[in-house]
Amino acid sequence: MSQTVRTRPEGSDAPLSEAYDTALLDLDGVVYAGGSAIAHAVESLGAASRGGMHLAYVTNNALRTPDVVAEHLTELGIPTGASDVITSAQAVARLISEQVPAGARVLVIGGEGLRVALRERGLVPVESADDDPVAVVQGYGGPELPWGRFAEACYAIARGVPWFASNTDLTIPSARGIAPGNGAAVEVVRIATGAEPQVAGKPLPPMHRETILRTGAERPLVVGDRLDTDIEGAFNGGVDSLLVLTGVTDGAQLLAATPQHRPTYVDADLRGLLTGQPEVVAAGGGYRCGGWTATAVEERLQLEGDGEALDGLRALCAAAWAAAGEGSCGLDGGKALARLGL
Repeated sequence: MSQTVRTRPEGSDAPLSEAYDTALLDLDGVVYAGGSAIAHAVESLGAASRGGMHLAYVTNNALRTPDVVAEHLTELGIPTGASDVITSAQAVARLISEQVPAGARVLVIGGEGLRVALRERGLVPVESADDDPVAVVQGYGGPELPWGRFAEACYAIARGVPWFASNTDLTIPSARGIAPGNGAAVEVVRIATGAEPQVAGKPLPPMHRETILRTGAERPLVVGDRLDTDIEGAFNGGVDSLLVLTGVTDGAQLLAATPQHRPTYVDADLRGLLTGQPEVVAAGGGYRCGGWTATAVEERLQLEGDGEALDGLRALCAAAWAAAGEGSCGLDGGKALARLGL
C-alpha cells in the first residue's frame, strides 16, 4: 500500500468520538494495567459511547475468551458484550479455517481462547501431535504453560504440518512487570524447527480484517499505546490512529518513530477521544503547536515557548518526523523532552 509519509500529528476540529464511528481499542496499557482501570478510562469510554461512538476492544492476547474479557471490562465499569471483543485467537482461527477442511483437527499450543475460537470456525482442537492434526496453532498460554507443549508443536511441524501463531509480541505486561509474551514462545519453536509460522495478530492484516468484519466499522480509529503493534497495525490497514501515553511508548520512542509507527494523533490518555486535536503548523524553520515551537538545529531538537506539555510534544514530533523523512530521527531530543517533563 502506497501511503504519504506522515511528518506531523494531525489536528481535528471535532472531538474524535464524533469524527470516527468506531474506536478499535487496545486493552493492556490503554484501558487497564495489571487488571485495574487506567485513570480516566472508564469515564472517557462511557462518555464516548453515550455520544454514539461504537467501542470495540482489540487484543493480541489469545489466552482469554471474549466472554471473559467482556466480563472483566464490565466489572471495571465499562459495560461490554462478548461481540465487542476481538482477539488474535479469532483472527488466527479464521486464517486457519481458510486453508484446511471443515472439521479438521488443529494442535493447540496455548489457552482456552484459542480452543473457543477454533470451535467457532468449525475446527477441532487437539492436544497431541499424534492426534493427526492438519495444523498447529500457537498462542499465549499464560505463565504456567508446560515446556512439553513446545515439544508437541515441534513434533507436528517436523512432519510437515503448517504452523500458525496468534501473534508474535515478545513481551506482555503483568502486575509484577514485563513478562515473556507469545513471541518469545514462538521463538523457542522457530529455533527448534527452523520453520516460520503464519501470523495473524497486530500489526498484520489478518487482525485488521477480523476487526472490520466483526465491527462493521466504516470510519475506524485505532487507539493504542504501542507503536509496533497498534500504530503499525493502523498504518497497514490504512486507517487513522490515536497513541495514548498510558502504556509502553515514551516521548523518545515517539520522536524516533519511522513512518509506519507515526500515529495520526497523540494524547495523554483516553480523554483524548472526547476532544478535538490541536493543529501543528509550520512556523519559520520549525513547527508550532499551542504555545510551543520546535525546530531541528544541527544535532538536536530545540523547543521554545510554554504551555501544555502535550502541545510541545506534538510540535517536537513534527520537527523530528520532518527531519527524518522516511527514516528514524536520530537528533537528540533529550533536553526538549525533559523541559516538558516527558
